[in-house]
Amino acid sequence: LRRFARSRSFDFALGHGSHELTLAARSLGIPSATAHDYEFASLQHHLGLRAATRVVFPEAVPAERLARFGVRPPKLVTYPGIKEEYYLSDFEPERASLGGIDPAQVLVVVRTPPDVSLYHRHGNPLFGGVLERLGRDESVHAVVLPRTSEQRRAILELALPSLHVPEHAVDAQSLVALADLVVSAGGTMNREAAALGTPAYTTFTGRLGGVDETLIREGRLVQLRNPVEVAPRKRSDRVPRPVRRDPRVLLDLMLPPQPERASVSTLEPPVIPSG
Repeated sequence: LRRFARSRSFDFALGHGSHELTLAARSLGIPSATAHDYEFASLQHHLGLRAATRVVFPEAVPAERLARFGVRPPKLVTYPGIKEEYYLSDFEPERASLGGIDPAQVLVVVRTPPDVSLYHRHGNPLFGGVLERLGRDESVHAVVLPRTSEQRRAILELALPSLHVPEHAVDAQSLVALADLVVSAGGTMNREAAALGTPAYTTFTGRLGGVDETLIREGRLVQLRNPVEVAPRKRSDRVPRPVRRDPRVLLDLMLPPQPERASVSTLEPPVIPSG
């Protein structure tokens, strides 16, 4: 990334969740903005947030949780709602994504745990119980979206009749919008469900961030503690009731006024705590 950027005279760098981008930009004296919505990815934040010149988070994340990464106003700027409400602002689901699914069945979209993530490396026994619960329910059509080939093989080996693993990439956002229920052990798909007005359960067993805490408090997300609590039922309709926000708001927050984009060469290099 440094080799790519070095000779191209970039004025600014921006991204979501990439500490490599802010580190490369800092080393080249290029101002950068980074956005995140989960505050407990500690190693990533000690690198990326410290290196950035501007940090953008949802208002739902308490500012005091970010101070240990050297992030305080005015470096820290926040926005209302969740990022999914911005990037899905003009989204309309494709009903063709429901092809082959019996409309009489309860359509459940299931996302597997982020087993490869540093903050979620110890497995998720709750999720296995959810698969058993849904997979043996004859009224359910559960579309399971694995993250890895290993997860895919493990789910197929369960041979549960109501679990369906697509053979290729699918229009997951349309499925989420049109589903009766979403069950995800990660974050993005649950937040997309919340933005699109679809009921959602989280089976995430890591430390809940401010965004999930807020969605749970608002009743837009349910924290699942036992597989028997899953209640698959038909929605009264499948018309999404999305929350739409103007994505230009996020862009304006990430791009500072022109005079601020000149250089970061006078800034102190980031200090990464040994712990």
